[in-house]
Amino acid sequence: MKGLTLNCMDRKSEAYELVRIGLKNDLKSHVCWHVYGLLYRSDREYREAIKCYRNALRIDPDNIEILRDLSLLQAQMRDLTGFVETRQQLLTLKPNHRMNWIGFAVSHHLNSNALKAVEILEAYEGTLEDDYPPDNERCEHGEMLLYKISLLEECSLIERALEELHKKESRIVDKLDYKEQEVSLLVKLGHLEEGAELYRVLLSMNPDNYGYYQGLQKCLGLYAENGQYSPAEIERLDALYKSLAQKYNWSSAVKRIPLDFLQGDKFREAADNYIRPLLTKGVPSLFSDLSPLYDHPGKADILEQLILELEHSVWTTGRYPGREDKEPPSTLLWALFLLAQHYDRQGQYDVALSKIDEAIEHTPTVIDLYSAKSRVLKHAGDLPAAAALADEARCMDLADRYINSDCVKRMLQADQVPLADKTAVLFTKDGDQHNNLHDMQCMWYELASGESYFRQGDLGRALKRFLGVEKHYADITEDQFDFHSYCLRKMTLRAYVEMLKFQDRLHSHAYFHKAAVGAIRCYLKLYDTPLKSTSEEDDEMSKLPSSQKKKLRQKQRKAEARAKKEAEGKNEESNAGGVSKSGKRHVKPVDPDPHGEKLLQVEDPMLEATKYLKLLQKNSPESLETHLLSFEVNMRKQKILLAFQALKQLLRLNAEHPDSHRSLIKFFHKVASMPAPVTDSEKLIWSVLEAERPMISQLQNKSLVEANKNFLEKHQDSLMHRAAVAEMLYALEPDKKSEAIKLIEESTNNMVPKNGALGPVREWTLKDCITVSKLLATILGDPAAALRWKGRCAEYFPYSTYFEGKCSSAVPNSAYNQKGRAKHSEEQESADSIAVNGKLEAFKGLSVQS
Repeated sequence: MKGLTLNCMDRKSEAYELVRIGLKNDLKSHVCWHVYGLLYRSDREYREAIKCYRNALRIDPDNIEILRDLSLLQAQMRDLTGFVETRQQLLTLKPNHRMNWIGFAVSHHLNSNALKAVEILEAYEGTLEDDYPPDNERCEHGEMLLYKISLLEECSLIERALEELHKKESRIVDKLDYKEQEVSLLVKLGHLEEGAELYRVLLSMNPDNYGYYQGLQKCLGLYAENGQYSPAEIERLDALYKSLAQKYNWSSAVKRIPLDFLQGDKFREAADNYIRPLLTKGVPSLFSDLSPLYDHPGKADILEQLILELEHSVWTTGRYPGREDKEPPSTLLWALFLLAQHYDRQGQYDVALSKIDEAIEHTPTVIDLYSAKSRVLKHAGDLPAAAALADEARCMDLADRYINSDCVKRMLQADQVPLADKTAVLFTKDGDQHNNLHDMQCMWYELASGESYFRQGDLGRALKRFLGVEKHYADITEDQFDFHSYCLRKMTLRAYVEMLKFQDRLHSHAYFHKAAVGAIRCYLKLYDTPLKSTSEEDDEMSKLPSSQKKKLRQKQRKAEARAKKEAEGKNEESNAGGVSKSGKRHVKPVDPDPHGEKLLQVEDPMLEATKYLKLLQKNSPESLETHLLSFEVNMRKQKILLAFQALKQLLRLNAEHPDSHRSLIKFFHKVASMPAPVTDSEKLIWSVLEAERPMISQLQNKSLVEANKNFLEKHQDSLMHRAAVAEMLYALEPDKKSEAIKLIEESTNNMVPKNGALGPVREWTLKDCITVSKLLATILGDPAAALRWKGRCAEYFPYSTYFEGKCSSAVPNSAYNQKGRAKHSEEQESADSIAVNGKLEAFKGLSVQS
């Protein structure tokens, strides 16, 4: 007991020591083993805890407390066979307890035996009295019945499930869930007329639920997964939604859904009717609502012409076309706002910026305009200017957390990490932004910060951020533990099973994928350029002249003093803010490695990278990036067969991707340069590769040089494919470097086929051009070619700071900087009349007459 108490006081080593002493004194005490298991459980050592519980049960097999604790751990660790056995034992010992029946049923369901779970629930119902449940348990009993019906549905016993649902209708409290379950079963049984009628009833309850409209379409035979409909089906769908619109004229869904299937003039008319009231009302999210339509051929051009007509009509007459009522002045503002977002999506950044500038000139106080302009500049490649505009938007409403977060994100994208940290601290609890943002599991911040540090070459801080995100997912996995008993007690069984399924696929989430990829890239870079040891640094310093040595030591001392001062300041802040209302001081644990320096001191970076790679391979097997990283890691580890396995996955997912081609040539070029096999294992690997090579279509009866040329012929017009071919040409034949560079420089930036009203759009993207620029400068090692490429891309991307385009903030005399200076001088002139204490000099002689 003393050990348990010390464990709660966070004195873990003493607690373990005391419990071990207790066990030595009495190895046959089930209490000692149970407490030992509880200590392991509190430290998340679940496997050790299970061993301790099993030892306790050998001594006292019928101890309900230990069995219950064991069952929770088995559910947590997904030991489903053991979970079923433990739950059965609990039910045998205490059959009059509802939770034991439910737990036994759920254990069978999780163990892929839903039919057995149904039998257990029916046996449980047989033990109940006729007047059950009482009023205070009706909701919980109704949930149990709905869970049983969902199990019957899972077992494909649809008719039986529907019969059971109708039979128990009076005992199910949640009538909405009842109707949704009923319509699902009717559709599966093919009773489409009844299903359509029930969907109409559900629509009368909630006419903005897209799922109900989709279900109604399925019942009427008017639903296609790919969204492609025949003209006859479009006519029927149009008639259906017109009749529904008359009934539910306040619903936005009934007006928006037809835009997905209508074509041509009918689409234009429906879009016109949908957009007009929203522009008048001033809905900033209108473009987000319309953006899925840009994936439909031709609809973006129709929208562009429509919005231009509306804007022109409101600009010249103050009315919409064909309308006599005057529009409020804000309608023009929101039309310009929508147009700017449209041209931003189309890649016409100069037109987008001119439209958003018009909107700002019209009404300079609307925050959304500055945020939108910031996004346009980000897409155009001017990240510092985008961050400055986002900060301007933030200053217009200092109490808005979203705008503050948007500003922080822009600053991190511009690699302004210290400024981003200072901005983020404005919305944290006590000023210690890193700990608070980490405690709040603010993953977007940690990912953006980690990516910024990685770009700047600070691998320690980057790893710190990426591994912080990985820890959040470990915490989310642990958080499910409390629900294993809670959900059985509260009978939220369907939600509980869904939560467990979600937890099983938790690591396939996009944020975890980004964090794992970031961590692996850090370890790859650390492997390629390992940190210098202390002795190596001392050797380098000894070679320096005495004057430079002195300067370097002074610089190191200043850096150490600055870091110490910052640490002291943070400690003072935490001490000052760490006092509760009751007067107790909350002592926060100090981070022993705030800059991630210890994370870099790993003996084998590839071993650490492999840990995260295995998680990606298990949870993101359909991601090209997963197998690309697997290829890179295993090539460095000289694991030839594992690298070949990754290569085969790349070719399976997308054989025509530039990275797949690059990996293919790299692999077989590496294999060709290896010495002849000597050992049995090497001979085995060699025989496998010889057997597999003819099965790869890209290499059939071709040398690597021929395969590279063949890939170029198939993708002549693609910049990234040409760059991949050039890189591999240089790798295969280093004497053909000039030919490889020529291959890239002869690429043409063709126009995208488009019927837009304003301005052309080209194929190349800014991201691809930056990648090619880095390839020329580093891998091909030709600074002159990189400079020529930079000058060429500066014309295509005039707002890009990377290429120093003429309109970017990187150029001193650019239009952006001139405008900024003019604005700054205007602000300075207006500020000259304001005194330091806030009194306006212009109002000095003002008097109020009574």
